[in-house]
Parts: sequence; C-alpha cells; structure tokens
Amino acid sequence: MRNTPQRAKILEYLKSVRTHPTAEQVYKAVKKNMPSITLATVYRNLNLLAEKGDILRLEINHEYHYDGFSHDHIHFVCENTKKIYDIDDKEVLKFIMKRLGKNFIPSNVDVIIRGECNVHN
Repeated sequence: MRNTPQRAKILEYLKSVRTHPTAEQVYKAVKKNMPSITLATVYRNLNLLAEKGDILRLEINHEYHYDGFSHDHIHFVCENTKKIYDIDDKEVLKFIMKRLGKNFIPSNVDVIIRGECNVHN
C-alpha cells in the first residue's frame, strides 16, 4: 500500500492530537491544509490505517473515534462529558498480561473504562 499525501496528512493530524476525533472531525481538520480532500477519502484512509495497525479505531457511544497512538494503553470514557482520556499505566497492562497466563497470547490490549470523570478540562 503506497503512502498517499492524504493518508500522510491524516496520520500526521492524528499523531498530533490526543482528542480521539471522529472521521468528520478529522476531515474538518485536514481540509484546512488540504482543501481538495473529500470525506470519503478520509473514511477510506482511516479504515486502511486502522486495518494496518497504524491507528486505533474505537467504537464509543455508537460512533467511531480514532487514536493516532496505537501502543497499548487504556481509555477512560467520561459518561458526563463524553470525552475520551488516555491512561498510560504500564503496571495495569502488565497485570492484565500476567493474569492471562500461558493460555492466551494477545496481539494487543484494548481496555475501555467508562464512568464519571473528575477532570476539569
């Protein structure tokens, strides 16, 4: 799969934010620097990047959100604000992997915690 300028811009944008945008939000942001890009192109490239493992695709509240940081980490979804927060806690991830034991060999870990946040952003 060749890396198109559109795909590169989409990936660059996702790696520059920690907001977990929807496809429409990615489209609006990338269109500012690339006015000829279409929403269909953004959707197609987001799907390709997710399938390739370059980005994460999270289904939250019946809507896809995209994360440019594909390393294993935990997501917290605030039920009040609907914001998604990254939690980089290697100890929790290590504990999960250890608890899986020898019976399972995970390729990645997706943990989504839902609740109320106490973060004032």
